[in-house]
Amino acid sequence: MTIDLQFDRDHLWHPYTSTSNPLPCYPVVRAEGVEIELEGGQRLIDGMSSWWSTIHGYQHPELSHAAKQQIDAMSHVMFGGLTHEPAVELGKKLLAMTAPKLNKLFLSDSGSVAVEVALKMALQFQQGVGQLQRTQVLTIRGGYHGDTFAAMSVCDPVNGMHSLFADSLSKAHFLPRPTTAVGQPLTAADEQALATGFADHGETLAAVIVEPLVQGAGGMHFYGSAYLERLATLCQQHGVLLIFDEIATGFGRTGKLFAYEHTSVVPDILCLGKALTGGTMTLAATLATDEVAAGVCASAAGVFMHGPTFMANPLACAVANASMAILQRGDWQQQVDAIEQQLTAQLAPCQQLAQVTDVRVFGAIGVVETKRAVDVAAIQQEFTRLGVWIRPFGKLVYIMPPYIISPQQLSQLTQALTRVLALPSVYQASS
Repeated sequence: MTIDLQFDRDHLWHPYTSTSNPLPCYPVVRAEGVEIELEGGQRLIDGMSSWWSTIHGYQHPELSHAAKQQIDAMSHVMFGGLTHEPAVELGKKLLAMTAPKLNKLFLSDSGSVAVEVALKMALQFQQGVGQLQRTQVLTIRGGYHGDTFAAMSVCDPVNGMHSLFADSLSKAHFLPRPTTAVGQPLTAADEQALATGFADHGETLAAVIVEPLVQGAGGMHFYGSAYLERLATLCQQHGVLLIFDEIATGFGRTGKLFAYEHTSVVPDILCLGKALTGGTMTLAATLATDEVAAGVCASAAGVFMHGPTFMANPLACAVANASMAILQRGDWQQQVDAIEQQLTAQLAPCQQLAQVTDVRVFGAIGVVETKRAVDVAAIQQEFTRLGVWIRPFGKLVYIMPPYIISPQQLSQLTQALTRVLALPSVYQASS
């Protein structure tokens, strides 16, 4: 049976795509390892890890076995008043992998919801400890935290994807995007911005939320740990909770298991998702300290006011346990280090291209920033012709491959990227 692309075009709404003039969609029939197979047999090397989630590759036998074994026993049961072994085991694994002070775990069903949960925890905590005036949230420009309403409110308000909803969102406070570079001391500009932000809002803030060191879909921007260390000090001084959104960076992507491990900072609340199940199905987690949990439960409600239908879904938890077991074997560290070295060497020539303004690498993340926005339809046609799957946005063309990618496969990705970015036809006429 062939995939009905006309029905897809006429009726199925794809992410960030117009239904009036939809972008082309490529029909996938299977995926295995680091390759996506299209209808007709063409294979594409996946440079995106299916939006950064399939870190172990597609159809990993251990993940597939865990899913098959669990579905024969129980695919789902409500978590209200019930529990099950996959959730308990996943809790043990996650608490063992993260900092000791993160001792409470809330399992939800997507990264955006994990952020919603974190923000609600922070607000309810402040009520519970009697800080009723603390109802506001601070973040930094250039961030992306998801597409649901509270998550949108802390995404970049100008250059982000959600400016259309500005009048309907809760009003967050924004600091300038950090200028402190990776491995460098805190800049005077960042020191001043942080001081001003807390002087202006420190007494009414419930929480600060940031993506540590790597801002993802808001601009693929990297910044230094000195910024986070100063931010954490100010949060502690002012009684403000610190939330790290590691949905994109968690589970090894930056070269550490979690990005906060590049710093001396441990957040009060940590959001995880994407790679949690190795990209097999949706699951997310919000971890918090005992202090946060106690404050939440001391509020008027006496309980945390959140409970998704598919919270701690046994099938997803079982697969997540298998994914965590793969990580615990430790191969990811060597894999990510090798990817970082290869990306650094092989993307460097892009800096010489006329339309390129910057090339940057952090762990298994390679980013080429262009002077003009790319034409997504045109550039993806060129990429697929060369046998690779790379999906850019705006002026950012990036690679975040599965950790199991071979050097030869990664070379095919970087060579295709360098070759295609040299073509004038892949850029928008103006931007």
